[in-house]
Amino acid sequence: MKTKMKTSSFIIIMVLAIIVAVYTLMPFFLVVINVFKSANGIVADPIGTTGASFSQLLTNLSNVVNNTNFSFWYAFGTSALITIVSLVLLALFGGMAAWVICRNKTKWSTAIYMVFIASMIIPFQVVMLPLISTFRDVGSFVGISMLQSIPGIVFAYCGFGGAMTVFILTGMVKTVPYDLEEAASIDGCSYEGIYFRIIFPLLKPSIVTVTILNGMWIWNDYLLPSLMLGQNGRVKTLPVAVQAFVGSYVKQWDLILTAALLAMLPMIIIFLIAQKQIMSGMVEGAVK
Repeated sequence: MKTKMKTSSFIIIMVLAIIVAVYTLMPFFLVVINVFKSANGIVADPIGTTGASFSQLLTNLSNVVNNTNFSFWYAFGTSALITIVSLVLLALFGGMAAWVICRNKTKWSTAIYMVFIASMIIPFQVVMLPLISTFRDVGSFVGISMLQSIPGIVFAYCGFGGAMTVFILTGMVKTVPYDLEEAASIDGCSYEGIYFRIIFPLLKPSIVTVTILNGMWIWNDYLLPSLMLGQNGRVKTLPVAVQAFVGSYVKQWDLILTAALLAMLPMIIIFLIAQKQIMSGMVEGAVK
């Protein structure tokens, strides 16, 4: 009887998992199937394979990469620069913050940690307008443009991504024996040496996890760059640059979907390669 119940439960779970997987992957499937079509073919049959051909895919790729309004390689380089710099700063300072919070068990450290956690539940839409006005005022005060600039958006990503980074790394730091730090301190190791020689290497699994998660978010983000960089600004990321194919009266769906696929591919490849590392790091950082 128990065996039959387990079998029935397994079948139900598998059916639900397949339904959720199909529902989740359907938008990606539509993108992939339509990059092989022309604009007229997409409008005529957006779901089927009618009019799809490999030669049309090559034509779409050529039109996207060589389009002067889109500036694919410039947008790709801008996205890569913003993503890499943001991830390096998040991993470096997020790990330091997590270490200090864990080792200084005071009311202040607990309050700061709670502020990090609380900031994770605040919707971005709530702070959109205050963010722009604040960054404009800060830029005027320090003499560095915080809007329509790479330093400004990197600073914003460090702020928005810091909460999750500290949350995951704090859980990992708690698993590191304090005796290792005491032994290093007795041997004359400085605080900087303790962190970079002992703590940071032990945090690598969780750092890889938060780096990949933050990287996928930063690379694919559209709302924050469109607000801070502007849709017609000099600095454009890939998601914002795709807007070049959307006009008031004409939407070039063949080029839009091809550009979207090119923008998604790097993160998809990275995720498929490192998905096991992501899951293990999440468990180590959040459960332990």
